[in-house]
Amino acid sequence: MTGISAPAAPHVPVLLDEVVAALAPAGGFGPGSVIVDATFGAGGYTRRLLDAGATVHAFDRDPDAIAAGRRWPETQEAPPRLVLHPRRFSEMVEALTQAGISRVDGVAMDVGVSSMQLDQPARGFAFAVDGPLDMRMEKEGLSAADFLNTAPEGQIADILFQYGEERQSRRVARAIVAARPLSTTGELAQVVRKALGYNANYSGARAPKDPATRSFQAIRIHVNAELEELREGLHAAEALLRGGGRLAVVSFHSLEDRIVKQFLREASGATASASRHLPQAAPGFAPTFAAVARAVRPSDAEVARNPRARSATLRSATRTEAPARERRAA
Repeated sequence: MTGISAPAAPHVPVLLDEVVAALAPAGGFGPGSVIVDATFGAGGYTRRLLDAGATVHAFDRDPDAIAAGRRWPETQEAPPRLVLHPRRFSEMVEALTQAGISRVDGVAMDVGVSSMQLDQPARGFAFAVDGPLDMRMEKEGLSAADFLNTAPEGQIADILFQYGEERQSRRVARAIVAARPLSTTGELAQVVRKALGYNANYSGARAPKDPATRSFQAIRIHVNAELEELREGLHAAEALLRGGGRLAVVSFHSLEDRIVKQFLREASGATASASRHLPQAAPGFAPTFAAVARAVRPSDAEVARNPRARSATLRSATRTEAPARERRAA
């Protein structure tokens, strides 16, 4: 992180140089450039974008992130170079319209859970330290405990299989229902481990990955509707970006990356739409994105500095002048 305008971030932004290069290949932004940081978090991308000369509209559904961002001096400039939006990034079109902005020069998205959320036991996203079974990014609505303690066994199994790719989802769901009510992350992790015959005390370089990780991922994705948000956010970015504007998306697991990859393939005309949310590509279909870059993954050096970068994938593309595609009703 560069500059001194913000407090030190409690996490290291992933693929930072690569994201900024994807948004501004020349390394800077012209006067008046407007960039959306769709996932503000601790502000790692925003800091670099501000230092490169952009005005940033930053979105985050987590009130803690917004509260921290409001201490940045750029929010107090006249006009402010940092405008914070305590909203989901799927709502960026409506939010920017209200701010009098119809087009932007770039959109950066770093999807999934943030390091700040993972590192706070009270938020209930992880199980390294016991905490309440929460997982809500917005701190409101249905919690993980609410879902697990009331949902039918079949629905829990479907969520674990679909979002966690848990092959033994029915066995785990049965164990969860039998153990209800659950109230802490530690309780849930133990139930999952026992159901799958995992020894949490196993040590050594070849120790298997804790299987509770898959279930926690699945439940978190469901509670926060993360994949639906990602789909809507990508189409919001398509609607906002000017011709020549750039989109850069960092994802952290195959479900997210598959959505981003398919979106860019369809939007660039590389394949007919296979999504029920979009019209089928027709003769004369005008691609809305071009110059789709090859996927970028972190270097060995970055992974050594920041192990959480290991699974990251960056995909980027350039907006064409074609009108944004209309969405179908879900």
